[in-house]
Amino acid sequence: MNIVVGGAQWGDEGKGKLIDILSEKTDITARYQGGNNAGHTVVVGDKKYVFHLIPSAILRKEKICVIGNGVVIDPKALLVELEELREQKISVSSKRLKIAANAHVILPYHRILDGLRESKRKNKIGTTGRGIGPCYADKVTRCGIRMIDLLNPKVLKAKLEDNLREKNEIFRKVYGQKSFPFGDIYKEYLDYGKKLRSYICDTALFLNKAIDEKKTVLFEGAQGTFLDIDFGTYPFVTSSNSIAGGVSAGTGVAPTKIDQMISAVKAYTTRVGEGPFPTEFSTHLKDDIRTKGKEFGATTGRPRRCGWFDSILVRYAVMVNGTTELAIMKLDVLDELKKIKVCVGYRYKGKIIKDFPLDLEVLQNVKPIYKELDGWQKPISGIRKFEKLPKNAKKYIDFLEKILETRIKYISIGSKRDEIIIR
Repeated sequence: MNIVVGGAQWGDEGKGKLIDILSEKTDITARYQGGNNAGHTVVVGDKKYVFHLIPSAILRKEKICVIGNGVVIDPKALLVELEELREQKISVSSKRLKIAANAHVILPYHRILDGLRESKRKNKIGTTGRGIGPCYADKVTRCGIRMIDLLNPKVLKAKLEDNLREKNEIFRKVYGQKSFPFGDIYKEYLDYGKKLRSYICDTALFLNKAIDEKKTVLFEGAQGTFLDIDFGTYPFVTSSNSIAGGVSAGTGVAPTKIDQMISAVKAYTTRVGEGPFPTEFSTHLKDDIRTKGKEFGATTGRPRRCGWFDSILVRYAVMVNGTTELAIMKLDVLDELKKIKVCVGYRYKGKIIKDFPLDLEVLQNVKPIYKELDGWQKPISGIRKFEKLPKNAKKYIDFLEKILETRIKYISIGSKRDEIIIR
């Protein structure tokens, strides 16, 4: 089967671990959107691996990983990631890693512009400052530079000169910044092209041929549904389509070739940066859960905001993704709680709302309606069968399954690869 794994909250749901587990039984893992603003963490034994661009399936020696055309690539960050893997004795040959020739490239002016735009805003978005948004903007306005361009000095020269003519004027006149020198960037990015040449190919052709040959593909999303550029809590979102619908545009694999969509959700809710968060904890509980769940961004290190599970949020994500199965991650983080709440509705100006509101002002001012359940107050990380979970932990999972009307197949009960229950 060809499977999509995505997040059904605001990212950081534990997709990296889930993808690592599922990749054992698939041939290829393909990333379809985002950039090095993402962070997927996998713990194998006592070793912790953090991935930003390369799919975490690279840890499995015989597997092939693809960075699709929907991803925006910072070549410098990618080369650092490759070097870190080599230092850890992980083979990353061109047979095992494929990079889309038509993926767009993040340049120095994208990173600087990202920070400058954020600094000028009255209402901060909470960007990671990696240049992701400005790079996608150039892609849409048809002045982007692609990975294939790094292999052609003539094309790169023409495109870069054009871009710097416009960008430098903006930097000088709007932001009072100095210009970017053409020569330095041109030489730097030609060098990146030489170092990455062997990995760059037509990944849409590669993936479709593999599927025709009955190979199985795992499609990996970054961020989460409510950071999607169209369906997220706009403008506090990322710059790409993180929902399952982004797979075809981000890889060139048609929707008819996708068999299953698994959504990862935490047993509670987190988000990084600004934006509405109806079920956010009070300060005391937020600190406790943040500490136990190690809720700090894998990319930025920023502390994550934490709150109760929001079924209104997740049910909407299940709908727009066409979710066939759910994975509940970090259930063990709730081990010590006497009472656990689940948001089952919102109240706004005296009315009860049962569907996720697209109006940002409404979402910012709703009051959550909670269903309270008893906690289990026992450690569960050593358990490997659903039947062995404490009674109240099983009740919590059953309640989520019922209210979300979707099968929960995977239950993560720790950070390590083997700390998972598969029903």
